[in-house]
Amino acid sequence: MKVNPHSHRYPSIRNLVYGQRGMSASSNPLAAQAGLEILKKGGNAIDAAITTAAALTVVEPTGNGIGGDAFVLVWAGGKLHGLNSSGFAPETMTLQYYLDKGLKSIPTYGFDAVTVPGIPAAWAELSEKFGRLSLLECLAPAIEYARNGCVIVPNVGRGWKRAYNLYKKELKEDMYQHWFNHFCPNDRCPEVGDVWKSEYTAQTLEEIGKTQAESFYRGALAQKISAFSEKHGGHLRASDLAKFKPEWVTPISTNYKGYDVYEIPPNGHGITALMALNIFKGFDIKEKESVDTYHKMIESMKLAFVDTQNYVAEPSAMKVTSEELLSQKYADKRRSLINETALTPEIGDPTSSGTVYLATADNEGNMVSYIQSNYMGFGSGLVVPETGIALHNRGNNFSVDPNLANVVGPGKRPYHTIIPGFLCKDGDAVGSFGIMGGFMQPQAHVQVLVNTIDFALNPQEALDAPRWQWTGGKTVEVEAHFPPTLAQALADRGHDIKMNYSSLLMGRGQIIWKTEQGTLVAGTESRCDGHIAAW
Repeated sequence: MKVNPHSHRYPSIRNLVYGQRGMSASSNPLAAQAGLEILKKGGNAIDAAITTAAALTVVEPTGNGIGGDAFVLVWAGGKLHGLNSSGFAPETMTLQYYLDKGLKSIPTYGFDAVTVPGIPAAWAELSEKFGRLSLLECLAPAIEYARNGCVIVPNVGRGWKRAYNLYKKELKEDMYQHWFNHFCPNDRCPEVGDVWKSEYTAQTLEEIGKTQAESFYRGALAQKISAFSEKHGGHLRASDLAKFKPEWVTPISTNYKGYDVYEIPPNGHGITALMALNIFKGFDIKEKESVDTYHKMIESMKLAFVDTQNYVAEPSAMKVTSEELLSQKYADKRRSLINETALTPEIGDPTSSGTVYLATADNEGNMVSYIQSNYMGFGSGLVVPETGIALHNRGNNFSVDPNLANVVGPGKRPYHTIIPGFLCKDGDAVGSFGIMGGFMQPQAHVQVLVNTIDFALNPQEALDAPRWQWTGGKTVEVEAHFPPTLAQALADRGHDIKMNYSSLLMGRGQIIWKTEQGTLVAGTESRCDGHIAAW
């Protein structure tokens, strides 16, 4: 069976978008258009991905920023390349530090959650290895948006307002005032339709572009970040920034019904999607809108997730290998636990057997699956003065349990939720896909792939189909337009079904597939302000 990108079996809100010479798909129209602009100027898909990503830090700061992390899958030269640009814990971010403070978990906000940011380094590394244009040329649209203004779209405006109301209530210390000064000047939260601009952000992006991101890690910007951290008792120092380099990694994969599904290896949790697919593919699935299909998919996801939440960490600290977690023998063992009623998943033993996503493509065959994030919206609530750099809070995903592989420690990268995906068949690229949304991401990957491969839905249909999300134990949240008869049937099987009325919490993503004719076809979420710019 082949992916049929042209099918129309499921009602979708948006129409499919086709292109021939290139595409840029993202959660914001201005960012997607910026990527297409670079393609038309002679850039390739990698240049377009950098441009779109940089633009997103300006036009959608509610989901990402210059001070976040990134993961990338790049199809170039007939091969898939993986880039892990997630930062590590600073030298003084020790377990003892948190234990001495009596903390049971890593704080959500403030410097205790800030690890080294990886996004600027990702842009520079991609540009140097695969780009055709200079990094400064690729950042030019983002600089223009920051300097001259961009219009705030609905979902961004709503996220901005939520953050403002929360931060106004919770973040009282002086170090957080810079966030308000930068994002809500004069104590006013920007509204949907307002024009947002930041000269500081424009200047920072220019400096990153002119120095190939060296200033951010070993120059003037690094000194500003370090000084701000030191002033407020933070861990991050110029010496930590200077040590950072992104890591080129070999993507991990599994074969699902003739298609090779690729993810970035740990410390990201893309392996969760692969493990769930390994379990699920052992079932004989015949019908999409069937309680049996949904039940077995949910159970497969639960068993995979409970394992990765226990085992995934900085690779050198993991107690099991990716190969062990992805072995078919282990998947068979986990599948045997699934029966006709909902289970409370327990950890197995394989040894015995705030985010934005974008996709780009060009007419040379290059394709990029790219995701970056500050986490939980704006991240740590910290903005480095006079830079526009909002620092992420990825350290929040560390544990303070010394028995876990993901325990906090200097030089370690935390368990990461952002995951780009890529699909191949018979050694050739089918295309890039990704869905942002914290711990929803691997669950959405599985649902979109099953929709695509098992039920031949086109990219837009695969994204628009109603989603579910396992949140722990036997609890499963479903979207408001999830079929009520199926929700009841799942409840009858022991699932604790909850209605989720916030579509943003069910993931927001994009897909670009290559067609058999050599053209491109794409879909983007109806759950966000997504846009596909095609040429």
